[in-house]
Order: sequence, then C-alpha cells, then structure tokens
Amino acid sequence: MKTLFTFFFFSLFGIVCSQPDNKGMVLIPSGEFVMGKNSPEPVDWKPEHKVKISGFYIDKFEVTNREYYEFCLKTKTPLPYFWGMTAFMSGLDFPDYPVVGVSFADAFRYARWAGKRLPTEAEWEYASRGGKNGNTFPWGEGIDSLKANYGRKYSNIMKVGSFAPNDYGLFDMSGNVWEWTMDNYGAGYYSESPDYDPKGPAAGRFKVIRGGSWHSGAMCNQVYYRNGLSPSWLDFAVGFRCVKDAK
Repeated sequence: MKTLFTFFFFSLFGIVCSQPDNKGMVLIPSGEFVMGKNSPEPVDWKPEHKVKISGFYIDKFEVTNREYYEFCLKTKTPLPYFWGMTAFMSGLDFPDYPVVGVSFADAFRYARWAGKRLPTEAEWEYASRGGKNGNTFPWGEGIDSLKANYGRKYSNIMKVGSFAPNDYGLFDMSGNVWEWTMDNYGAGYYSESPDYDPKGPAAGRFKVIRGGSWHSGAMCNQVYYRNGLSPSWLDFAVGFRCVKDAK
C-alpha cells in the first residue's frame, strides 16, 4: 500500500520515483560540528556556531551527464541548457562529467525521482569538512591545484573523481562545479540558526550554492564559503549532488 501511495503521490507532480537505494552514496554519521567561520569582515559565513546533524547518506560524486540523461529520458524532462556543447563538457560525449545548466527546480526534481533529496546547507558543509572541525578546505589547510579543480587552473570542468576524496570518501566537495542546496539564502541567517538540523530561512529570493567551481577563485572553494543564486538560473559551473535520510 505504501509503495502504491508513493507512486500516485509523485505522479501527481508529473514524476515517477525510481527505486531508491544507497549505491554510490556514503553514510555520514550523526554528530556535531562548528559551522561557519568568524571574521572581522562583514561576511555571511559568521558567526561560528555549533550545529548537530542527524546521520544521512550523500552521493560520492556530483550527478553526472549520464545519470541526468537517464532521468530526462524516463521523465520526458528537457535536456540541460548547455547540452551538446563541448565548451561546457555537457552531453553524452562526456558521460562522467558533472551535469551543468540545471536550475534548482531541475535538481530538485531529479533528486525526488531518484528517491533522494538535495542537501541542506548544514549537511553539505558537515560532509565537506570530512570530520575535520575547523578546516578551511575538505583536505585541511591551503588551496592546492593537485587536490581540486579551481581558479581555471585546468581551463574547464573535469571528470568527477579526478582528485582524491576527503576523509568521508566524497569527491569534488571543493571545486569542479558549484552545488545546489535546499536552503533559501539569508545573509544573516547564522545569527539565528537553530542548533539542530537547520534548514535555512523559511523564505528567500535565492538558493544557497556551495563548494566553488573550476571557474572560481580559492576563496569560493573554502568549506564555509556561501553564495546565493536565483533558483531559475542556468549556469555552466553549477551542478549538484543528492542526499537521503539515514533510517
């Protein structure tokens, strides 16, 4: 009965959910970490604050062109905006590269179809830190072009998993492409954020993106760096990965 209900529920929204599993995902244990970073400058990633996170699964890699194409094929969803453009490594000629040119709504619908969801901003940062509290990058300190695709060092997007993973076994949590999160963006949200599984402001014009990209500088690739983007925006350097609750 539950399976039948789920089928009809998602069908109402024009999406049939695929059979969920944990393949290609990593279990992130529940725990507490210090989110953000204090600074004398008027930045949106302060103040530092302790956050408790429930356990969850997260994709090892950013969602790829191959994976997103399957979704488009099975749901009759239009292909991404840059599809077929070699300049942006978009299309089936680049199956293992992260999909780009997808809006927040596109990413949201893919995640729901896959039996998953988009990460909250807090979940994303917790996973990106790889169990290291206070680090600046997923691997520790100091930006390194041998550890991440950033600042146009490699001239374009790279195949997922081209660099070593962080201590949770997650790839490209810094660089390659920005990643959509579920949260609405609020510049002063950290001053009022709850300390248990925060989900961002109730409303907002923008959605939080995290992780930096091949096209952005070192600062944007720090684990605590935040940015807001219109949910309808289609960008050559923005993709996503998914999560699911741990039962």
